[in-house]
Amino acid sequence: MESGTSRRTEVGTPLSRTAGNGVTEYADAGRVPLAVVAVDRDGLVSHWSTGARRLFGVSKQDAVGHPAVDLLPVSGVLPEEDETASYAAYAAYDGLGPDLESSLDGRLSYPAAGRARLTVPGREREAERDRDHEHDSDRDRDRVDVLWWAYPLVGPGRERLLVLAADAGAMRHADDRVAVERIAPAFALHTDFPGAEELARRLPEILPSMSVDEGARIVAQILELGYPVMEFSQNDRVPVTPDWGVPRRAGRKARRERAAGAAAAGLPLPPDAQDDPYAGDEGEDLEYVAVRERLEFLNEVSGRIGTSLDLSRTVLEVSRAVVPRFTDVAGTYLREQVVAGEGFPDGVPDTTTMWHRVALEHTDEPGRWDDVVPVGEAMPFPAHTPFFQCMTTGEPVLVPRISKQMGHMIAAQFEKRDIRPLITGRSMLVVPLKARNVVLGFMVLLRHPERVEFNDMDRVTGAELAARAGLVLDNARMYTYQESVAETLQDSMLPQIAPRMAGCDIATRYLPGTLLGRVGGDWFDSVKLPGSRTALVVGDVMGHGLNSAAMMGQLRTAVQTMAALDLPPAQLLRNLDDLAQRLGEHYLATCLYAVYDPIAGELHLANAGHIPPVLVRAGDGHSDLLDLPTGAPIGVGGVPFEAVRVPVAPGDRLVMCTDGLVEVRGEDIGVGLATLCESAAHPAASMDDACDTIIRALNTRGGRKDDVALLMARLNGIESEDIAEWRLASDPAEAGRARAAVREQLHEWGLGRLADPAELMAGELVANAVRHTRGRRVELRLVRGDTLLCEVADDDHNLPTLLSAGPGDEFGRGLRVVSTLAREWGTSRTGAGKTVWFELTLPRR
Repeated sequence: MESGTSRRTEVGTPLSRTAGNGVTEYADAGRVPLAVVAVDRDGLVSHWSTGARRLFGVSKQDAVGHPAVDLLPVSGVLPEEDETASYAAYAAYDGLGPDLESSLDGRLSYPAAGRARLTVPGREREAERDRDHEHDSDRDRDRVDVLWWAYPLVGPGRERLLVLAADAGAMRHADDRVAVERIAPAFALHTDFPGAEELARRLPEILPSMSVDEGARIVAQILELGYPVMEFSQNDRVPVTPDWGVPRRAGRKARRERAAGAAAAGLPLPPDAQDDPYAGDEGEDLEYVAVRERLEFLNEVSGRIGTSLDLSRTVLEVSRAVVPRFTDVAGTYLREQVVAGEGFPDGVPDTTTMWHRVALEHTDEPGRWDDVVPVGEAMPFPAHTPFFQCMTTGEPVLVPRISKQMGHMIAAQFEKRDIRPLITGRSMLVVPLKARNVVLGFMVLLRHPERVEFNDMDRVTGAELAARAGLVLDNARMYTYQESVAETLQDSMLPQIAPRMAGCDIATRYLPGTLLGRVGGDWFDSVKLPGSRTALVVGDVMGHGLNSAAMMGQLRTAVQTMAALDLPPAQLLRNLDDLAQRLGEHYLATCLYAVYDPIAGELHLANAGHIPPVLVRAGDGHSDLLDLPTGAPIGVGGVPFEAVRVPVAPGDRLVMCTDGLVEVRGEDIGVGLATLCESAAHPAASMDDACDTIIRALNTRGGRKDDVALLMARLNGIESEDIAEWRLASDPAEAGRARAAVREQLHEWGLGRLADPAELMAGELVANAVRHTRGRRVELRLVRGDTLLCEVADDDHNLPTLLSAGPGDEFGRGLRVVSTLAREWGTSRTGAGKTVWFELTLPRR
């Protein structure tokens, strides 16, 4: 977890020194290179730092996911199986396997520490020339003296053990003559040392890269168990602080040029040109190591982001990947259109472009940033800010330290909220998030004032990080955009069904699929028919995606049109099949079409390859699948369709759905149909509750990939006392009789306030029917339901139309009157002729 955040003491810097008064002083004592290893609940290595690779000679690829006992030759880290009850309880909670426990010796308490001399073949010895390169040249280079500390980790994460290790051979004097005789790892309260708060604050640098919440939890455990220290005597303890790297040094050529220039001028040699342990090619080696570590960091970040196409999750992954390893604060801003899943205009952003703060990750105390810079806020940025420079140029902007003046300039954007204490004195790097040369947003990276400031290498690293993150974000944005377009298309095609139709209540549900996008070809619909009847439709275009949704829209429109012609169910499916043949040969669809007549109390149904509906009887609550002729799917062509009539009683419920609800891969569809019947019969307080019961019963089985359409209708029927019918002769005088009959019936029903407009419109419709009928059959019907429905039927198949009547015209004003006074009106053909109807809203009681 090498963060590069703290300055390094060069190898050879005195670990301790004795002053003239004999007092031992520790200047930068506890700063040592650390190996950091985390072990998960299965006893496998989950984190292996670069320091661990250098110390133990095993690469990260060969360590992560492998048993810790094979990689950490440290005895006593975990208890034996026959330990005390407390150890057994911890082991049971920990979940570490018996192989790991039995492979380690010793009976230790947690936290544990120790020192061991280990044989590590092939270990990289990058600083070997700085240690023992003269007087200890005959030393076995494969032996390493290791100090280690082990902490148990308790909490929701997978990590259950944190191991820190250091090379004790590095603890020597700068003059390389006197070794520290006694060094032992131990633990102490961090408050025992000067600068305790600083120690506690820097402790996250030791941990693997993780979120703020996870880091805070582990830091709290470490501080409670004891801070890692090195004991040099009974009274001298030095806290351990990590040493992750060295400052970049000039190469040998540059040092020689400075030395030659100084010699020519007769000046003393510059300090960095004098011989030191890094003379020769070591400077280039260290630069190579630094570059390699940056590449490892970028590779690790790339593996952690882009695991999902969800835009919000991707943003969080990007933010958490850089904190705290690369930066202490990471704020992510995206263009308003990116957040909304919309397209945006070409060209660079300007001062009017709105930017949404979509994520903020930091290592400060919880809540410090939340009130000042809350996530979700949108704002523009003026031209004089580094943010505007970054988003317009598309290049990173580096500010080594934010001055008071710049802090005041940035804080001016936040109105009454004073952001200056949070940013002044910090190093800042603003990197663009762009893809295909389009700036989607930017990240603001800040480091604590005491941390090393961003440099040119960080700028390059940040730019590469942002480039990779930008591509991932753009993929998520495009997916979100396409999904939004598809869902909008499908939502526009699915109807808004009224919850109440003549003689029935309707409830529907639609669930998008989970495979190949969230768009499919399932649909449902209801159509008002003459005679107070209602057509109920459920269909499913085979396949997924936009093509299926578009085909569904075409078929639904066709069903609407043909239903309005009052075609019989079997004939409607026959015509729909012919239409599908003309639309294309590559699409098949199933369809179930039912017509409910609340006055006759029956269903008229036809099926085209669809799963049968369920009828729940109100009398005994029993539910059955209706036995219908299956028929072939729409689009097969040349196949006959049959229709059946099923008597129903008031209160019966009809349940129609698509196969996505009952069909699960690897399971017989009969199981789903049986569950559908059982759940449909479950009593419910309302139609919506009944639908939810079915969805819960069938949607929790798992394995559902297809979209689902569900339509439930409660067949209430219409009572005979709410219906009034008259047969009228083919005589113009019958219009007056019709007006009188309507007025009398409405007063009987207590609807006297509707008598005037109702009798006027009924008289006009009857007069038209008498004038155009070919026989002696004219029927007038009033139906009292949620509205007042008036229907006039005759045997003429020609539908009436609105006319523009002039002042001298004798005819053409009747339908104008109806159109003006009625809540709704319409006309449709029937098998015997036509029906013209109108509705009036019932007065409130």
